[in-house]
Amino acid sequence: MSMRSLKILSILLPPALIGGFEYFRHHMLLNELSMETGNLYITLLTLVLSFLFTSWMFDRIRVVNERLSKEQSRRAVYEERERLAQELHDNIAQILFFLNVQLKKGQLDEARSAVSEIDHHLRQAIFNLRTAPKEGASFATRLQTWLDEWSVISGIAAEYHIPEEAESIPPSAEVPLFSIIREAFTNIRKHSRADHAVMELGMDGAGRWQLRISDNGVGMEQPPDEAPNRYGISIMQKRAQELGAELDIRTGLDQGMELLITGSFQEGKRT
Repeated sequence: MSMRSLKILSILLPPALIGGFEYFRHHMLLNELSMETGNLYITLLTLVLSFLFTSWMFDRIRVVNERLSKEQSRRAVYEERERLAQELHDNIAQILFFLNVQLKKGQLDEARSAVSEIDHHLRQAIFNLRTAPKEGASFATRLQTWLDEWSVISGIAAEYHIPEEAESIPPSAEVPLFSIIREAFTNIRKHSRADHAVMELGMDGAGRWQLRISDNGVGMEQPPDEAPNRYGISIMQKRAQELGAELDIRTGLDQGMELLITGSFQEGKRT
């Protein structure tokens, strides 16, 4: 039975039963039942009918909620698999393009690094596909779990600040946003020689947001666009463009590196 039918039934059934009893009492039992006895009977009848009807209705609601919960769990699994597939496709395609360029230039060290990255992404994707996503896990929860795992694997202390407003991030923005975060922390692990990294995600009620990732590593003397590992930077720039956001990288020799991205979400769409 649909929720609309339950609503109509809950409105019509009590007055129909009670009104029918009152009509029957006034026309058939008026001489046999006193007013006090009739009032007592109608009170008891109302109580019994309310109990039975309410118990039945809440049982139906419980069944419907359980069915919806199962459907939402299945949908969450499908969405997670779709997110992983899209992420894997984008990353492998970009790394293969970079590998092809480096091989044409004869830069074997960079090519080996690209192959290593492909192997890392494939292993991580296989692990994620074999591990069922936690039911109801939010983007903030998945991000915190990933950062904790990254800290353990890399040996670099990771500090993060993720506000409650992160729950409002549109699903369509989660993949490029996480791709930026992952690439930034991959660069920290591979190049920074840092022992501490910080990620801060700030949001306001109007949909504006700011992502800041910093480390206390060696930094870079040359501009980021001229860095030898600018492939990672180009990935983050492309993802920022998908979000309609601006990316700013601040660094200096022995001054660490700070990545700042600002943008806005409006009505669940990228802007």
